[in-house]
Formats: sequence, C-alpha cells, structure tokens
Amino acid sequence: MNPESTTPPTGQDAPPPRESGSEAAGASGPAEATSGPAKSAGRTAARKKPAGRRPQGKSPRRRSREFALQGLYEWLLSGSEAGVIDAHMREQEGFDKCDSAHFDALLHGCIRDAAALDAALARHVDRRTSALSPVEHGVLLIGAWELSNCLEIPYKVAINEAVELAKEFGGTDGHKYVNGVLDKTAGDLRAVEVEAARAARRGAGAP
Repeated sequence: MNPESTTPPTGQDAPPPRESGSEAAGASGPAEATSGPAKSAGRTAARKKPAGRRPQGKSPRRRSREFALQGLYEWLLSGSEAGVIDAHMREQEGFDKCDSAHFDALLHGCIRDAAALDAALARHVDRRTSALSPVEHGVLLIGAWELSNCLEIPYKVAINEAVELAKEFGGTDGHKYVNGVLDKTAGDLRAVEVEAARAARRGAGAP
C-alpha cells in the first residue's frame, strides 16, 4: 500500500470511534480484492464519529486526510457551516502536524462539490450515498475529490489512502467496499491513467 498519509469530539472534541458493522465489497481494486457491495446494516447502524488511532510516523498529507474526514463526518451529521467545522478541526490536538493546505482543499472542496462527487459515486454504490454510514461516505468523498482534482497523485495512491482511512475509522470490512467503489469511480474520472496502467499490466503478462 502506498503510504501517504483528532480526536473528533467526544461530543464535540474527540474523533469518531471505529464503526463496528461489516459489509461486502464492490469490485476488486488496486489495494485489495473485493466482493460485490451489499449487506449495509452494519454501516448504517454505526453513527459514531471516527476516532482512530494515531500512531507515530504518519505523513502530514495522511494526517490532513484524517482531519478532513473528521470534519466531513461532522458536516454530514450536523450540516454545520464549513467555516465553523474548519475552525473546530484546527483546534484539535495534533493539527499542527498535518498538511493544512491539503486539509483546507479537501474539507472545503468536498463540501462545495458534494453533489457532483455523489453523482460520480452514485454509479457504483448499491444505495443512495445518503444511506451510507457517515464515515464511509466521508472517505468516498475524499477519494473521489482527490481523483477529480489532484491529478499529481496517482489514482492507485488516492484509492489506497482512502482504503487506509476506512480501515482505521470505518467498519470491519468497510475498506473493501471503499476500495471497490473507488476502483470503479477511477475508471470514470481517470480513464486515460487507468487504461494505461491496465495496458502496462497486460504488456507485462499480468492478468
């Protein structure tokens, strides 16, 4: 897996704990093999905010994704204004260690472009995006936004980073679902890059 890498609130100051639900995956993607998206009961039931572990050694870019996810989680649940959420996230412990510019772009970009991002994801999810757990929805928004706007980040890296977020903050098998959905979404948003990677694999004799 390509590494790149607040405790959102307990109430309002600690990150959401890992979700406990499990689910099947969409299509297989660059990070791991997956099976078709289904069985969402676990995802929709878990509504606690992502409270992931924060081991040492994470890159500022990965930390920025984690803080952006916590902000999106808050936005999806409360509908608070982006500026209010931004200010709240910047008060969290460890924010000074993240790539604040990328955090800014992710949080505000995902909120601003949520309708367009949901439309891109809707082709590959098995229900309305509003019915997804807020953690997985937030992770998918981040992955789709990076696929759309951060062309300097290889599509496999964008997917892998989203998978890592889902592993840390989401339900038991939520990362498989995220992987499958974003792998298919990348085919829409990064068609030339994805096809070039597939051609390279075929040329190397890979299936």
